[in-house]
Amino acid sequence: METKLTISSEILTQIHRHGEAAYPEEGAGLLLGREADGKREVFDILPLTNSREDAARHNRYLITAEDMLAGEMEAMRRGVDIVGVFHSHPDHPNRPSEFDRDWALPWYSYIITSVHQGQQAGSRSWRLADDRSTFSEEAIVVSQPEQQ
Repeated sequence: METKLTISSEILTQIHRHGEAAYPEEGAGLLLGREADGKREVFDILPLTNSREDAARHNRYLITAEDMLAGEMEAMRRGVDIVGVFHSHPDHPNRPSEFDRDWALPWYSYIITSVHQGQQAGSRSWRLADDRSTFSEEAIVVSQPEQQ
């Protein structure tokens, strides 16, 4: 079954800018949205500070339990859910690493943005299989702002 993640061009640009600002370290944050009738949509993001120790931030990110709790509280306040995580791969492809698979959860979408020499080079979204064996790519559907 093909899965899709709908996100506005503005929010995707925010994710790209967050990855560029974090470069040469990984940047990360939470995707806020809703899933209904098999459709998942991102309404906003919560950019976070990479809490990984200094020496590892160039190729690892850490979202703490406190970050997740704060994200859950903010999502509840807004009447939405955490539907995923976004993070950047500095000077690396936008596909999950083995480390990403080890720490991922099957019910989330994972947007990975490749950042080459400080400039975003595209994003892809992934979902982890329920048995945690592999990621499957999830199509990103970019919505445009409505014209007034």
